[in-house]
Amino acid sequence: MAGECESRPRGPVDFIEEASALGYGDFFGGYVLPNVPCLLSAAFTAGWGGRARWVAPAGGPDFAYLRRRFGEAVVPVVRCDAWERDANPKEAMPLRDYLDYWMDHIRSGYASPRGCLYLKDWHMARSFPEHDAYTTPVYFSSDWLNEYLDACGADDYRFVYMGPRGSWTPFHADVFHSYSWSANVCGRKRWLLFPPGQEDFLRDRHGNLPSDVLDAPGAPPPGPRGARPRPLEVIQEAGEILFVPSGWHHQVHNLDDTISINHNWVNGGNVGAMWRFLQAQLGAVQREVAQWRDVMDDWPGHCQLMLKACAGIDYPDFYRFLRAVAESRLAPGPRHAAFDRGRLVAVLASLLADEDFLEAEARLGGLPPGPRELLARLTAAGPGCEDRDHDADKPARPLGAALCSR
Repeated sequence: MAGECESRPRGPVDFIEEASALGYGDFFGGYVLPNVPCLLSAAFTAGWGGRARWVAPAGGPDFAYLRRRFGEAVVPVVRCDAWERDANPKEAMPLRDYLDYWMDHIRSGYASPRGCLYLKDWHMARSFPEHDAYTTPVYFSSDWLNEYLDACGADDYRFVYMGPRGSWTPFHADVFHSYSWSANVCGRKRWLLFPPGQEDFLRDRHGNLPSDVLDAPGAPPPGPRGARPRPLEVIQEAGEILFVPSGWHHQVHNLDDTISINHNWVNGGNVGAMWRFLQAQLGAVQREVAQWRDVMDDWPGHCQLMLKACAGIDYPDFYRFLRAVAESRLAPGPRHAAFDRGRLVAVLASLLADEDFLEAEARLGGLPPGPRELLARLTAAGPGCEDRDHDADKPARPLGAALCSR
């Protein structure tokens, strides 16, 4: 944890009062690398355009402004009180229609025959790049994942969520075991956070996780080992930002009518966790179709296709992502690039020791360098594996668009 002069406890996590209290390197070494959550105060979002324009004087959403500015945008909406095929049913609708529903929902005492609808995963920043709603805090600016997707012209992992009091997100860990940060533009959230591994105590006899850890009154339900792990419970106020570490399962409830900005992100601190996640996902796919191994043409290739369908990325895609980041970090730049290179070396070495990756290597295509050449170039670039390199004042510069090859 960071020192007492830099942050103070508020409940189960540290609370960082001022942006001037903690440098980038201190945050990276105190929270990102140890993989522990913390809250940033509303001072970090005080200058955001979204907080000035999206919020009514009484503190709730400014429905009139949102309708006027974004009403024609088509947004994804889920029904919180329904569950189909391990997910909430989803539909797309114009934002103006969702805002009409939301206002009616409030007037009806937060009850509706349509159920509780929650706008989730809206790529607002990508759809409205000219709209100055927020600025990513410097602590989260070493963001390999969104840098890469921006360079590719692909969908990013930057989202807006909007929902009435009572809307919520089921129990989950974030995509690719990425980090995430979530900022409340208005409203409050209740977070239930479980450190990596504790979710296993909540699995049923089939190995499945619950969608709601509060479906038993007063406590999470008992797992197969008879344990009742207690979550870290965090109340996030308006304007505050929560840092959610890699691999932490969590469930989130809106205590008020709430708008939030959410990013998922990967960097040198958790790229190894992303790789281990993909290995585990491929292993699960291979076990699922093991009976077809000897009779299916190109069984490994089919497993990679299934991995991409389940996880959104396969081994060749993961290497292309690493290659793009590595090419950027091989160029002269801030000292933090040395740390990034060291983490890339470790993951590339693990890839080249993995039989499934070696089999998939022939599917890489695209431009050189290949993984062995890239590993040699990163190794020759000099030291960078030491965690001391996280004390740079700022992260490495972002990727250039020319680095993306498919």
